[in-house]
Parts: sequence; structure tokens; C-alpha cells
Amino acid sequence: MSRIGKQPISVPSGVEVKLDSDQARVKGPKGELQVRLNELVSVAQTEGELTVSVQDPEDRKQRALWGLARALLSNAVVGVSSGFEKGLIVVGVGYRAEIKGKSLDMSLGFSHPVVVDAPAGIEFSVEGAPAGIESAQALVKISGADKELVGRTAANIRKIRPPEPYKGKGIRYTDEHVRRKAGKTAA
Repeated sequence: MSRIGKQPISVPSGVEVKLDSDQARVKGPKGELQVRLNELVSVAQTEGELTVSVQDPEDRKQRALWGLARALLSNAVVGVSSGFEKGLIVVGVGYRAEIKGKSLDMSLGFSHPVVVDAPAGIEFSVEGAPAGIESAQALVKISGADKELVGRTAANIRKIRPPEPYKGKGIRYTDEHVRRKAGKTAA
């Protein structure tokens, strides 16, 4: 049996779930999300709970789909009720980040500014530099209802200037530790 798949999903008040044969629509205060469901997975709705099941719990493929479907539905319910957030730290002398309209405008040591447009359902916010990290310039927060879209947007922004190991300059996640290397020494 799938340890994740057999756990019920509690649906908070204010969140509405509509089940079709091949998808589930989850609507809440933060937005609306759709989750596609495999034909081997079935979802039952009782008051305040969703229960995911499969036809043959002993089949390896169906157990994997069971846990996946339960995780995707749980992420959708959490996303429309409270949302997801990911933080990026911009580190480097002269590096900066600011909001212009709905876009993120960054100066990252290139000959041109880098402008990242927010996808639909994603919001950017920029705060001051967090304490404890030398030469940190800004903290960029990416928030939205779709967990996958928030993570992908953060990864695409980090990919513009990943942290380098010698000075630690670049864009890193808030929980990321950059292993530093020793540079060349004078003879």
C-alpha cells in the first residue's frame, strides 16, 4: 500500500473541490487550479476530506500513481488556501533587484539589465538584504498558488546567475549553502 496515497486530504473551509472523471478543480481564496487524474486513480469526496484510491494496490505502477495523485491534490488544496512562497537571495557587489510593474528588473553584472516577467498567477516582491550573508543585496520572494510554477520560476531566475564557489556571487535560494573554494595563493 502507498503510505502517502492512503492518507486523506483535509479540505479547509472556503475551498471548493469539483471532481470530474479525468480531473479535479480546486477553487479557493488564492485562485483556481486543475489537477489531471490518471484513469487508474479514483478520488472520493466526503465532507471536509478527499480520499484517493486505486483499482489494484499491489500493482507497482498503480501505487506510484496513487501517491502522485494524492500529493498533487494536496498541493492544489494548500496552494489555493494559503499559497506557496520561495525566496532567492541576490549576492554580489553592485547586484540589485527591484520591481517595475509586474516584472522583476535585476542588475547582475551583465552589460544589460535582466528583466523577468511574472507568469500568470505569480507575484514578485523584493525586500532588503537578509542578515548573516556578506555582500547580500536583496531578497526576492516568489509567491503563487501553483507549487510547480513557483518552483520553476525560482529555478529560472536562479539559472540567470547561479552562485559561484570562489566569491559566492550570484542568485541562491534562501536555504541553499554555497560551498566556497580557496582561490590561488601568491607564491
